[in-house]
Amino acid sequence: MQRRMLTKEEEAATGSDVEVRREDQEKINKFSSLHQKETSLEDELKAKQKEKEDLEEISMELELVDEDDKVPYKIGDCFVSLPQPEVLELLSSSTEQIDEQVSALRGKLDTIHEEMEDLKKVLYGRFGRSINLET
Repeated sequence: MQRRMLTKEEEAATGSDVEVRREDQEKINKFSSLHQKETSLEDELKAKQKEKEDLEEISMELELVDEDDKVPYKIGDCFVSLPQPEVLELLSSSTEQIDEQVSALRGKLDTIHEEMEDLKKVLYGRFGRSINLET
């Protein structure tokens, strides 16, 4: 089998002899840091969404309780017996707070994704296939 020499364009496309400059390393480190933040925020987002689902499920169950009944509601480390309508209102307020937190987390994730995409373009442009930034 005969070996063929790579053209300069093909060699550049593989990025095999590209020197890693300090600014390149800083961009790679930044990408890694953003990826870690992304993973952490995605975990936090999943937890908030689960918490919201739980609150909605509890609210649906409480709809079946008589309005005159007292319902235990956890505040901090203790439970307080409150009327059913008041508990529903507190749950609704908690759900709204979680919605705001979810929205803020999604905004942060969008910003991180944009930064990561920009870094990918720059780094893949410089190193070609010799760098793997797929997460």
